[in-house]
Amino acid sequence: MATGFNFSPRMHQLKGITSSTRTVRLQQTYGVAPCLSRRFASTSSEPLVKPTKKKNKPLNKYVFRSSLALVLLGGYFYLTDTRSSAHRYVAVPLVRWLYPDAEDAHHTGVIALKELYKLGLHPRERSSPDEDGKLATEVFGYTLSNPIGISGGLDKHADIPDPLFALGPAVVEVGGTTPLPQDGNPKPRVFRIVSQSGMINRYGLNSKGADHMAEVLRQRVRAFASANGFGYHEAAEERVLNGEAGVPPGSLTEGKLLAVQVAKNKVTPETDIAAVTNDYVYCVDRLAPYADIMVVNVSSPNTPGLRGLQAAGPLTEILKGVVGAAKRIDRKTKPFVMVKVSPDEDSEEQVDGICHAVRESGVDGVIVGNTTNRRPRPLPKGFVLPQKEEQTLTETGGYSGPQLFERTVALVSRYKEKLGNGESPKTIFASGGITNGKQAQAVLDAGASVAMMYTAITYGGTGTVTRVKNELREERNI
Repeated sequence: MATGFNFSPRMHQLKGITSSTRTVRLQQTYGVAPCLSRRFASTSSEPLVKPTKKKNKPLNKYVFRSSLALVLLGGYFYLTDTRSSAHRYVAVPLVRWLYPDAEDAHHTGVIALKELYKLGLHPRERSSPDEDGKLATEVFGYTLSNPIGISGGLDKHADIPDPLFALGPAVVEVGGTTPLPQDGNPKPRVFRIVSQSGMINRYGLNSKGADHMAEVLRQRVRAFASANGFGYHEAAEERVLNGEAGVPPGSLTEGKLLAVQVAKNKVTPETDIAAVTNDYVYCVDRLAPYADIMVVNVSSPNTPGLRGLQAAGPLTEILKGVVGAAKRIDRKTKPFVMVKVSPDEDSEEQVDGICHAVRESGVDGVIVGNTTNRRPRPLPKGFVLPQKEEQTLTETGGYSGPQLFERTVALVSRYKEKLGNGESPKTIFASGGITNGKQAQAVLDAGASVAMMYTAITYGGTGTVTRVKNELREERNI
């Protein structure tokens, strides 16, 4: 009988075994169909073994993947929120441990913020706390969202103005930049005083040059123009800079201002005031189109002879040159000009000389102050510094940290008294030792319009501005 299968060669091997086993053997050997297998199995009274049901693996995978997605999403929102305590208590100590050299840590932080911003993973204020307008303040005719700023030096080359704005300040100062690129002082040149949350730096105005910064800021404006439907070309850039986007031309963000700090090159002799003025004017010509405020730095302690330019005569000539250059900028609204002064030039004669230069030149305001060549006593009173930090204090450079606060308040009050009244009052920003909301309110009460921070952010992390603003609200009971 033709069946399509030839069972005869191995049928004798099936004798002596159970029918169910025989069925399995036939299936394995010949690929017999289930219906045919049942014919062989029917002669046995043994029941068939029921196959076990497989677990619902797709459901398990779905639950696992969903849980993982929720964890990642929660982690994303937590770590990118400036209110997260991880920025202060995990990230800062970790970076300090990984990078014993403070300049390496600074450089790594800038790169990290820059790359995270590109990916949308940067820290930012998610709750938009300034929308209620309770911290709003008037500066140069603009209504700023709050009175907190970030001082120059944190973003030396204008690499991260937008990531810094995302942290919550209303003013970001980039730079300082010099006309030509310069390396600054030899490394190491930045030193931590951890017990005091302080720092010594002698960067020496390391800069990639004004032309480099101008190109960086130009590309930023064009990217903004393109994203807002103006196009990516010179005409689109001009439209944004002339106010058609409805935002300040420097910050490109409503309620915020971008300040650009400029200085002379180290090789320009401070005795040649015309050459020094040309250095500042060169920077203004190239950078003022992209700034809301131009900041003239004559107070860095790390460029030989620079602080000598704060004498009334030289300073007046330099500031007149800068103000004139700013007014010649081909833009509908002109940038404001401020001068950054030293906290060490605090004698009555020195302060009067600076104020005279400010009034005579038509400068719009003063930033009080900068780092100090002095070495303040430790806080709290009677605290004994570790031996390593005692040694660090002998390093050359400008000191910054909470110990500068009292002097900052006193100097702000003095400048306010001399410049804040009359027919053309000058705007004052405070910078030096501000670490919390109570201190910010103190400098504002003394006459400052904006309280700026730098060192506090290096120790407090990317959530510092948000924390200080919340503390400022508590001070004001709002």
